[in-house]
Amino acid sequence: MIDGLECFVTVVELGSLSRAAVQLEMAVSSVSRKIDALEQELGARLLLRSSRQILVTDAGERFLPRARNILAELADGRNAVQELDVEPRGLLTVTAPAAFGRLHVAPAIASFLQRHPLIEVDLHVSDDVVDLSARRVDVAVRAGVLPASDLVATHLAGMNRVVSASPAYLEKHGWPKSPEDLLNHECLTVNGRVPPRGWWRFQGVNGYQPLPVKGRLRCDDTDSLLHAAISGAGIVHLANWLASDAIVAGQLVPVFPMLPVEKDANVRRDPNEPAIHAVHMPGRSNQAKAQLLIRHLREYFGSPAYWDLAMEAAGAGERRAP
Repeated sequence: MIDGLECFVTVVELGSLSRAAVQLEMAVSSVSRKIDALEQELGARLLLRSSRQILVTDAGERFLPRARNILAELADGRNAVQELDVEPRGLLTVTAPAAFGRLHVAPAIASFLQRHPLIEVDLHVSDDVVDLSARRVDVAVRAGVLPASDLVATHLAGMNRVVSASPAYLEKHGWPKSPEDLLNHECLTVNGRVPPRGWWRFQGVNGYQPLPVKGRLRCDDTDSLLHAAISGAGIVHLANWLASDAIVAGQLVPVFPMLPVEKDANVRRDPNEPAIHAVHMPGRSNQAKAQLLIRHLREYFGSPAYWDLAMEAAGAGERRAP
C-alpha cells in the first residue's frame, strides 16, 4: 500500500504518469498498477487517467492530504530510527534568493558542511520562486510573505526595512525629518518588476501605501541599489539583512529610528508580515537531512538575527538627524 500511496501523491504533484515514473525510477506500467491496487484496496477511484491528462476525483481530493500525512509520518519514523546510529549523508538541494543566499545562506551552509562531513549540498541562488516538486528541491529559503501552500514552513528570522543614505549624501542634501520629506530627495527605486513588499511604506503615512518617491536611478537589483547608496547616489529602503554590514561599517546611516530588535524568539508572528522562512515538502526521503539543515540555519542566524544584533551593537538605531 505504501508504494501505491507514493505513486498516487507523486502523480498528483507532477500531473503525469510518465513524469512520476521518472522521479520514482519506475516503469509507467508499474506506477499505474500500484495506483490500481491502491484504488482497489480503498474501494474508490482516485484518478481519472487518459493519454492526454490526469484528473483527480472527489475521492482523490479528499484522500490526498491523508496520503501525504501517512507518507510524512512514515518518513519521519524511518529517519528517526536510521539517525540513531548513522551519520547523516547524501545530497541536499537548496535554493535561496540571490542576495540573501550570497550574504547569509552560503556561509551558513559552509558551517553546516563542516559539522556534517558526509553531506553534500547543491545551492542555487536565484530570485525565481521554484517549484520544489518539479525541481526536486529539498529546502528553499524564502524572503517576504509566504503564500498559502502545502509546504512546511519554518521561521528563520524577522525582516524589516531600513531607510538609509551615505553620510556624504546627507551632508550635501540634508536629513529628512519625516517620511514625507523623502518626496523631496533622490530615492533609489526598483524598476522592471513588482516592488518588494513594504517598499517605501510607513505606518501612519499615506494610508500605508507606498510613497511616490522619485529619483534618477532605478534598478532591478537591490544589491546594486545598496552600492549606489553607499556611493552617495541617494536614499534607499532596504531589508535589514542587506543593509546591516554597510550600516555597521558607517557607509550608510539610518535616516529614521530603527525598529527595536525582537528579543522574544517565541513571540507570535503575523503571517502577513515579511520574514525569512525555510520551506520543504512533507514526506520526502531527504526530510531528516532537510530538517537538520533548517535547524542549523536557525542556530546560525540566531534569535535575534546576528545582523540586527550587529546594528544594535553599533548604535545604528540611536542615530538621529543633527
